[in-house]
Amino acid sequence: MNEMTLRVTSADGTRIAYDRKGTGPAVILVGGTLDDGAENAPLARLLANHFTVYNYARRGRGASGNTPPYALAREVEDLDALIATAGGSAHVYGASSGGALALEAAAAGSAIDKIAVWDTPYAIGDDLRPRFNQYIADTHEAYKAGRDEELLELFVRLTGGPDADIAAGRQHPIWASSVALAHTLVKDAVVLNDYKIPTNRLARITQSVLVTTEGPITEPALAGLPTDFFDRAAKAIAAATPQTERHTLDGQGHVVAPELMARVLKTFFNQPVD
Repeated sequence: MNEMTLRVTSADGTRIAYDRKGTGPAVILVGGTLDDGAENAPLARLLANHFTVYNYARRGRGASGNTPPYALAREVEDLDALIATAGGSAHVYGASSGGALALEAAAAGSAIDKIAVWDTPYAIGDDLRPRFNQYIADTHEAYKAGRDEELLELFVRLTGGPDADIAAGRQHPIWASSVALAHTLVKDAVVLNDYKIPTNRLARITQSVLVTTEGPITEPALAGLPTDFFDRAAKAIAAATPQTERHTLDGQGHVVAPELMARVLKTFFNQPVD
């Protein structure tokens, strides 16, 4: 759980929890799947030496509100509210599904200076479509029935965790906090356009985009995905967006080392905008 002390009110009245650290140009960190902002907290501390860093809990996560009905546009409005608080424009870094949200916000016209994304999980390739389509159908059914633990199990199976991992995972303290966030898995599928890259929308992005990924997947928890899963998505994002830099950080897992990402982002965000 990430303790966030500040609040901003989004357009629909939802209160969004965030932390602010440091001084300098504004950078907003957008969390990914099953994250309430805790994952980006170490990165925020490191970036605060060079930037004013806003790390927030996306709606329905942590201390942030959760006003129904859910829509991608509401999450874009949340980000816009943070951008307004940050002075009217900001650099944005999005991890995993947070990268898709950052890209969608830029495509929708949010006042973003530069965008950096990490391991954005669009599912590229006909070999993946049947599994992801089945996952989306199954999660909608579990979500409507309020079966949060089943939502989490479906996600673990999608990425490749065998049943033995699920059984072991249930004994781990993080399982309960992940179950509490499991309802956001259905919402992340919306942010990710049902895991299909929204090429036409991404083509509207005029900002510089840094697309970063881990190298070939080696984590056992992601063994159900092709080893080039994130690379496929990165190539598709780079092909769709007009101004892109592409970096691979070999040896990283899906949760990137904050020291490494801080160096990458400092270099990218400090470059002059064309």
